Amino acid sequence: MKLSSLALVLAAALSLSAIPAVSLRAQELPKGTPAAEVERVDIITPHITDSHVMELPFVGEIALPRWAPVHVGPLTVDLSPTKHVVMMLFAAFLVLVTMTVAAVGAVHQTREHGHTRGFAGAVETVVLFVRNEVVIPNVGPHGEGFAPFVLTLFFFILYANLLGLIPYGSTATGNIAVTAALATITFFVIEGATIKSLGAGYVWTIIYWPHDMPLVMKIPMTVIMTPIEIISKFTKPFALTIRLFANMTAGHIVLLAFISLIFTFHSWFIVAAPVAMGVALSMLELFVAFLQAFIFALLASVFIGLGRSAAH
Repeated sequence: MKLSSLALVLAAALSLSAIPAVSLRAQELPKGTPAAEVERVDIITPHITDSHVMELPFVGEIALPRWAPVHVGPLTVDLSPTKHVVMMLFAAFLVLVTMTVAAVGAVHQTREHGHTRGFAGAVETVVLFVRNEVVIPNVGPHGEGFAPFVLTLFFFILYANLLGLIPYGSTATGNIAVTAALATITFFVIEGATIKSLGAGYVWTIIYWPHDMPLVMKIPMTVIMTPIEIISKFTKPFALTIRLFANMTAGHIVLLAFISLIFTFHSWFIVAAPVAMGVALSMLELFVAFLQAFIFALLASVFIGLGRSAAH
């Protein structure tokens, strides 16, 4: 659970460095103004980028507080809260509420009926599936100790993905700083598990030394393969970062592009097509939200298992 808390805190901290976007608004021009003079409204960029402004129904835009930047040596770090930070905190809050309600309900229902049902039963089913079918088979012996960390990743990413599908919401996992932070935490968990499992043998996951080759072959192979071994350690978090970021960003861009066609055409017959495609893509995005959370949890488990079994 300590690792789970660290994941949420560090992800929120690193995402603060995201560059805020400036929302473009159309000016009200007299009727008959040439199209070339009309300022087009950008509804895509503000939705997929971070900003220091929150949009709320019936209220409009609310500016988030701005704090004085912190100077760390030559670097200037802006720790002011942003839209994606608010969404991550809300996602973390939803994870806390979900797990608390499900745990209390499971205890009560087990005492009263001998088994869980309803909401608690649904959450328990997901937890047991991730633990028994994802974590333990891929992490290896005693892998249940990593289940809290992987489950936290799964539910946190799931809620962060889903929050981007609701009106006035925003997808924090569409911010590469957020996905990079989650991947960085996973990287340290992978390397920590590898060190704990291999002990001093961890050095051979960095230095390539073929024990079954003659010395004349070992030296050139070590020189050639050691840099590759080191690079391969960083390809894992890089893959986790780009996969989640690209999938969540691309889906929203395509969906918003179809929605923007509604305001381009004036015929209801033509507008019906983008509306239908928008609904279909929304259903697809709902599936992708669950799929990407599952894939991130699965790959994290696989990478932890590969590190723990490197000596074998």
